[in-house]
Amino acid sequence: MEFITSIIFDVCAMLVTLGILVTFHEFGHFWVARKCGVQVEKFSIGFGKPLLSWREKPRAVAGRPVIPGDEGTEFVIAAIPLGGYVKMLGEQEHKVTDEQRPYAFNHKPLSQRAAIVAAGPIANFLLAILLYWAMFMNGVTDFAPVVGKIAPDSMAARAGLGYGDEILSVDNSPTQTWQEVRKQLLDRLGETGVMELRVLKAESTVTRDLDIPLQAWLAGDKEPDILGSLGITPIYLDIPPRIGVVESGGRADAAGFRVGDVVLSADGEPVDAWDSWVGMVRERPETDMTVTLDRSGQVITLNLRPAIRLDETGSPALDSDGRTQGFIGAGVELPVLSQDMIREIRFSPFAAFGAAVSETWENSLFVLVAIKKMIVGLMSVNNISGPITIAQIAGDSASDGLEYFIGFLAILSISLGVMNLLPIPVLDGGHLFYYAIEAIIRKPLPEGVQEMGLRFGLVMLAGIMFIAFYNDINRLL
Repeated sequence: MEFITSIIFDVCAMLVTLGILVTFHEFGHFWVARKCGVQVEKFSIGFGKPLLSWREKPRAVAGRPVIPGDEGTEFVIAAIPLGGYVKMLGEQEHKVTDEQRPYAFNHKPLSQRAAIVAAGPIANFLLAILLYWAMFMNGVTDFAPVVGKIAPDSMAARAGLGYGDEILSVDNSPTQTWQEVRKQLLDRLGETGVMELRVLKAESTVTRDLDIPLQAWLAGDKEPDILGSLGITPIYLDIPPRIGVVESGGRADAAGFRVGDVVLSADGEPVDAWDSWVGMVRERPETDMTVTLDRSGQVITLNLRPAIRLDETGSPALDSDGRTQGFIGAGVELPVLSQDMIREIRFSPFAAFGAAVSETWENSLFVLVAIKKMIVGLMSVNNISGPITIAQIAGDSASDGLEYFIGFLAILSISLGVMNLLPIPVLDGGHLFYYAIEAIIRKPLPEGVQEMGLRFGLVMLAGIMFIAFYNDINRLL
């Protein structure tokens, strides 16, 4: 039941996410088209069979009289939510009469046609700026980039990074939070060279410059673990496997666990963090396991058999892969982090706007660089995600709170804007590419050339969608 509820929640979060992004994108086309005096025949969110539709009364366009034969714009919400479109008068030449010609898209000046096409992606960038602006005014809270456990003989360990060190900058870009650290690290995916860290030594005022050599770093990885590959665990995630709660009558209580016990190993496998311990328990429902504990300096061994976790209806609670999960009725003793481990970044309205524009610009460049790296083979195409992954991430971010969901919505809006500006026929960028050629040669490209480009664009887009769906299904298996 919990598994089904999770799927429903993820799907609803995806519909809200895509609905917002597509509506803003298409409204950009719609608004500029009307400002340019073009009659819009249909505004559709989604494709396929209409679920809901209504028609606006015929109206004057750009101050001109009502167009002859105008039946008003039809607004549609359709069944397939993976996009949308704005249908304008004049996109199909044979439908335009002499009286309608002044209001037809294809008969507008090149500058107006380009503005209408570009307005969709621009609307997505403006949405991202608006979202970031709201975030930065409200304040963004994250953990200070203080390092916890360092894996032995890892890249970070060899560079000299130590427990308690704070990462002040990556490649000379200041990093106040772990989110900023991750962002800078993502910029180096697939690259060869040296990554420069400036760190503040634990309990000291001394800074050090460290170099981490990279060799095609994580190139080809399906789901790159940027911190894990360096051997870094953030201190806020470095939670020891110390028992803080034992539920009366649970499997942990029956096995003899006590508050304060530290798990050392399970079935002979060392346990060095709470997450590792939880993972072992979840993987062993109704399976006997031998656990070694440290109890006040004394090593003891207990036999444990995790129960199957149940949902509120009494049915087995399944994980995202549809498997049962182990449960023992014990909780963690959370370490107390000092207040200086938490960073809140807040701006005035004016400063927040500047920060929002900068964030949108930087993330747009990041998406472009990522596309380039995929093309040249520095990043795996397995990183391309489809609607299933979007649904999962949308659900997770919505569960984590409004701040995380807004951040996810902003980066997805940027990605949609950048992707639509790529010079691929059928996309907005493909049309703008045609218009650029038209501006140079002073006449439209021959219809045969445009038709050939359209076929190429459809094949290319179908290939990208196939890869996205293939990756989604692979992640589920």
